[in-house]
Amino acid sequence: MKNLFDIKGKVAVVTGGSRGIGEMIATGFVENGAKVYITARKADACNATAERLSEKGTCISLPYDLGTMEGVEGFAKEIAAREEKLDILVNNAGAAWGEPLDQYPEKGWDKVFDINLKGPFFLIQKLLPLLRKAATYENPARVINTASVNGIVPPVLETYAYSSSKAGMIMLTRHLAGRLARENILVNAIAPGPFPSNMMAATLAEMGEEIKKSNPRGRIGEPEDIAGVAIFLASRASAYTTGACIPCDGGSAEV
Repeated sequence: MKNLFDIKGKVAVVTGGSRGIGEMIATGFVENGAKVYITARKADACNATAERLSEKGTCISLPYDLGTMEGVEGFAKEIAAREEKLDILVNNAGAAWGEPLDQYPEKGWDKVFDINLKGPFFLIQKLLPLLRKAATYENPARVINTASVNGIVPPVLETYAYSSSKAGMIMLTRHLAGRLARENILVNAIAPGPFPSNMMAATLAEMGEEIKKSNPRGRIGEPEDIAGVAIFLASRASAYTTGACIPCDGGSAEV
């Protein structure tokens, strides 16, 4: 029982790992002994985060734009050239677009869906050979998708593509879980509430205190909160859990 949450020696990929929730998850993995590859569109930020996390363990930067098929394929090929197997894939890269309903543009819709839903699906597809090599009956491989409480409860903000893509991510998680369980690959999702991140920065600056007061826990998320759920889903502790979407939101989606 004392090793239920052990991920030491596992190989993990965290997309969108240079900042925000991705960085929080990557930090938790690195500090607990996993070999972690992070990717993000902005090379400087990705490299800087990997350099910083490498002081705590093993973190490697591979910058790619996973909102394009070229980026997805290039990243998957580079991982395959470096690793024989992949234990954990965290699909966290994401984007949001807010604009009034009457003006909401096609380019905003497409950008959000390409990054939030299309990219993760095809990255899973391209990395399946490595996940299959890692997967065993006793120790399944893991796919962890970042959804959102906005995929469960409609947001007040006019971020239509974001909420729709995150609801889609929850269904994609369930669909893939049913298909891949027989191959010893578990697929689960985390639905974060408000956390300190670039995506949330403007909202927290304007409504931070109101958000804290309305949250049943009376605060926003902290790095340990999201890292803890990710480590659970990556470890022996969750070996009988697949197709789940775990809210990490202080109870905000439940009230």
